[in-house]
Amino acid sequence: MKTGQQAVIAFVMGIFTLLAVFVSHLALTDIYRGEGDLGLEWNILRVCFAAVVAFQVFTLATLLRVVRGSADKEKNMNCCGRNKLP
Repeated sequence: MKTGQQAVIAFVMGIFTLLAVFVSHLALTDIYRGEGDLGLEWNILRVCFAAVVAFQVFTLATLLRVVRGSADKEKNMNCCGRNKLP
């Protein structure tokens, strides 16, 4: 997968994670108020937690790939900013 595609996927996952945070807040509010059967709210929190963790892992992997790619590019540059390789 190309780095650009990976970055777009990370951005979309970030949007979904932001939505998951808001949904988690609503579920936690219901749990705090002690409304009826709370099984659904706890399941929502589990799913949202999994989404946040998946986003963090994917984003860190993308960032690591970008950093490694830029380090490789810097290795191939000479003092004047030109490529060492022809």
